[in-house]
Amino acid sequence: MKPPSAPGVGPAAAHPAAQTDSSADVGAAERKRLDDVFGEVLPDVTSDERDPSDSAGFSEDWYRQNRPPHHG
Repeated sequence: MKPPSAPGVGPAAAHPAAQTDSSADVGAAERKRLDDVFGEVLPDVTSDERDPSDSAGFSEDWYRQNRPPHHG
């Protein structure tokens, strides 16, 4: 016979998402915590879903005009 485990002990305590009382708030909080530690692995919106006119950063012309001399 296996003795009952104390609350907050065992594999479910190590992984809050593994607990049965998970909700959307717990999932969002866990995702934010993981993103803070490891960074965002995959973007929420991929490049093919974005509007091409909303491009962030500089244009290719800007990069050509500001190219360092040692890059030919």
